Amino acid sequence: MTEKKRVTLKDIARELGISVSTASRALNSYQGISEETIKLVKDYAEKHHYIPNSIAVNFRKNRTMTIGMIVPEVVHYYFSSIISGALHAAKKQGYRVLISQTDEKLENEIHACHNMLAGNVDGILISISNETEEVDHIQDFLDEGKAVVQFDKYSEKLKSPIVTSDDLESAYRAVTHLIEKGYRNIAHINGLANVRNSKDRLAGYHKALKEHELDFDPNWIPHCKDITEEEGFAFAKQLMESSNPPDAIFCITDSVALGAMNYLKKAKIKVPEEVGVMGFSNWKISEVMTPSLSTVEQHGFEVGNMAAEILLKAIQNPNEESTNQFTEIKSDLIIRESTQK
Repeated sequence: MTEKKRVTLKDIARELGISVSTASRALNSYQGISEETIKLVKDYAEKHHYIPNSIAVNFRKNRTMTIGMIVPEVVHYYFSSIISGALHAAKKQGYRVLISQTDEKLENEIHACHNMLAGNVDGILISISNETEEVDHIQDFLDEGKAVVQFDKYSEKLKSPIVTSDDLESAYRAVTHLIEKGYRNIAHINGLANVRNSKDRLAGYHKALKEHELDFDPNWIPHCKDITEEEGFAFAKQLMESSNPPDAIFCITDSVALGAMNYLKKAKIKVPEEVGVMGFSNWKISEVMTPSLSTVEQHGFEVGNMAAEILLKAIQNPNEESTNQFTEIKSDLIIRESTQK
């Protein structure tokens, strides 16, 4: 069976006895082309199911109409929300988004960057991995004149726009809420000490305690390596079985908070009466847990949408300076049963 050949612009021009440039201009309804010619060309194109060759069009524009997006996790609720926001912004302007996941590994991040650079994406959105300290593989994009926008976790070594949530202020408000509810001995299960959002949330924790003149035990700040439910369980057990147990636990993510609450339930420690628990990220599971989890809504969709809009503007206006642009999306506290004693 013979494969059906796709109709090209040249075919239309040849069949109608006009030039390729006239056929192209007619399809795009350019001024200077008669209404009769425009109708003739468009009718023929519709009848023969003509599909424009976007690759050729974009080649002439020196663009691929594709942006890269590199995230630590795809299934994480916050990052999936960011991806949705970026896709929304890109689709409105006719761009495709190529998504790659690093699993928080520098090696995977470097590989993704190299592939996207080789694939000639017009620019990238990136949230760096927990292992990333040197950023030469991202600088390569800037050196080639391609746009880069960092979101969520970022490196100050790169001169690029940054879009993130207000981690420090959100953590401050979360811990202040615990204090206002009467909790005084507040622990913080944090992330890796060198990671930006971990540092900012820890700073917010310290700010709230200092403002309310509350002491803290250095042993109340264990650091997760992988930010998992299992670590939340293990660290809650460690905290509550210590000689100086806390009466509240502020967790770096909802998954860690879920693990902490699972331990407290197993140990028959009442939440929130004996121990309050505060999460971060507002995963869907947080509202169906028993008790439901107080947390921080980071508005990931808005973060992704804003980051993509800034990237696309930089791609379309390459001579416009935006390297120092820093955008912080304000988060909201979501108060539920786990802190309502």
